[in-house]
Amino acid sequence: MKMAMFLGIDLGTGSCKAAVLDDEGRVYGAGQGAYPVGEGPRRWNEQRPESLLEGMAQATRQALEAARASARQIEAVSVGGAMHSLLALDGSGRPLTGVITWADGRGAHQAGRYRGTPQGFALYQRTGCPAHGMYPLYKLLWLRDEQPGVFAQAARYVTAKEYVLHALTGEWVIDYSIAAGHGLLDTHALRWDAEALALAGLREEQFSPLAPPQQLLRLKDTSLVTQAGLLPGTPLALGCSDAVNSSLGAGAVLSTQATLMVGTSGALRLVARRPILHPQGKNWCYAIDSTHWLVGGAINNGGVALEWLRGLFNRAGGAEMSFDEVAALAGEVPAGAGGVICLPFFAGERSPNWNLNARGVFFGLSLAHGPAHLARALLEGVAFRFRSLAEMLAEVGCEPAEIRASGGFIHSPLWLGIMASALNRQLFLPEWGETSSWGAAAWAMIGMGAVADLESAGRLVKVNGQVTPDPEQAPVYDRLYALYDRLYEDLLPSFEEIARFQQSAGG
Repeated sequence: MKMAMFLGIDLGTGSCKAAVLDDEGRVYGAGQGAYPVGEGPRRWNEQRPESLLEGMAQATRQALEAARASARQIEAVSVGGAMHSLLALDGSGRPLTGVITWADGRGAHQAGRYRGTPQGFALYQRTGCPAHGMYPLYKLLWLRDEQPGVFAQAARYVTAKEYVLHALTGEWVIDYSIAAGHGLLDTHALRWDAEALALAGLREEQFSPLAPPQQLLRLKDTSLVTQAGLLPGTPLALGCSDAVNSSLGAGAVLSTQATLMVGTSGALRLVARRPILHPQGKNWCYAIDSTHWLVGGAINNGGVALEWLRGLFNRAGGAEMSFDEVAALAGEVPAGAGGVICLPFFAGERSPNWNLNARGVFFGLSLAHGPAHLARALLEGVAFRFRSLAEMLAEVGCEPAEIRASGGFIHSPLWLGIMASALNRQLFLPEWGETSSWGAAAWAMIGMGAVADLESAGRLVKVNGQVTPDPEQAPVYDRLYALYDRLYEDLLPSFEEIARFQQSAGG
């Protein structure tokens, strides 16, 4: 009897990853395809649309080869994608822009018009998206203000995931969770928000029809499908965003479970059975389907902050240090980094304060400190960001009994230990670390009826380890976190002033 196999594709910001699973959630093979992120002027951050297709095909072929699976063995496929991307297309479907990613900051000024205003808070209450430049709503306002020719010519706006899905199936459709990351979806009614569309000066027909994640499409007979090693006619479950898939792949799909993810950026989130919004607009709330919402907060500075420090060390001369070597360097000094505290806002801040003008700070430096103290302080500073997110979620009644860890940081025992001790919580480790591609494959199973629902898929995830807080480190982090928190508040006026100077100086 033919074994049922399911293919999950995760369109990340920097690369595409794919995994082949059986109907019990076991991984048989994985693959990865890179696509460079194009850097434009200053805060621009775009992807070349064609590179998404190339990276996806490469990852899929690799996964099938690693699993020793033929295209005929694949029962269904599903594609997950990074949230908050935007691509303008003309009437013939040709790109007018690159794929503007979540990290693109050019909508910050437009978001600032609504930050802290009654209109901005009303938008948040309907859409679950605080006023912040990462959301496509504000990128659209930037296009209207700064590139009116492109804005006038654009017939349709899509995300990276929609662009790839159209290339695979010939259909334009968007799942609720990807749409929820626009700032344009009514997260309560699951429809495009008329007031948000009017604010952007756009029509509903310029966006794809909305659909639930289990909806099935079919692969068309196209060169991309052939290039990916797949068969035309294979069912494709619409699926969800990478954020939802990461939680699903970690097995954290109950309201008592949270996922703590550190990759390039980071997030702390849980799946709720109703929309949950913060009275001060500190969290986000994204629809998954008609009975599930993803609630949480995200940070800009995860692995990207450590990568910045690695680049700094390498430019200073000596042997080239790897990412892991910089992380290991932090283990040379004890908890507390000799009294050095890092506010890791090198790329501004998202949750809980949504402050793009926040900047990176190392506080407490003396002549006695060296590179290891900086590395340790940075890892601890990122952990303190997650403590801030945990406190924010507790303010809206979200205090999970269990936290699952995911993302690249799970490969660093030191960073895991720092995180557990800073939070004073146990962290549970899923068996398969690439949780977003696993979660994508799970939607293929759900779409085909191989598993009943989201909760049933989550129960397939096995935990193969846990990290316990160090009883000696936890009190150290309690003391330093209080100082860290006070430093942030004290520096708020200075963040604004230095941001204005940097902008005027072109920095």
